[in-house]
Amino acid sequence: MKQTKLVLLGVAIAAIALLGAALYLQFNKGMLPCPWCIIQRYIFAAIALICLIAAFLPQGAARAGAGLGFLTSLGGIGAGSWLLWVQANPNVSCGIDPLETSLNKVFLAELLPAVFKADGLCTTQYPPLLGLSVAQWSTVWFAIFAIVLGWTAFKRRR
Repeated sequence: MKQTKLVLLGVAIAAIALLGAALYLQFNKGMLPCPWCIIQRYIFAAIALICLIAAFLPQGAARAGAGLGFLTSLGGIGAGSWLLWVQANPNVSCGIDPLETSLNKVFLAELLPAVFKADGLCTTQYPPLLGLSVAQWSTVWFAIFAIVLGWTAFKRRR
């Protein structure tokens, strides 16, 4: 198996593991996801799906899939950064996020409410995990995925 496909599988497995970690924190630690947390879950799921599909495509298409995963990761960095900004500036939040209502009406939220239903507030501060908040960890992982997938998509062939 070529290096590109191994990288894609590795990123997909990591993204799925991060979704599992989010569900563990939700169900076992009582950390309810806010609307921006749910958006990040969708982005992690999209990265996993893109990378899984791309890993089984021919080399050129796999690199294109890595490029799409790279762009999706950049979107994740944006979503994570916005959530970090909201948490750093809680006075901008009115308490009830109008995004929550529309997100909870998305097909996947109705099909899998345990995974994709937003129940928490974006300004809720949970205890840090290994020194970082969940939002910070998400943003770090999106950055890692962007670097790895960008390198995979845009590296020169030898």
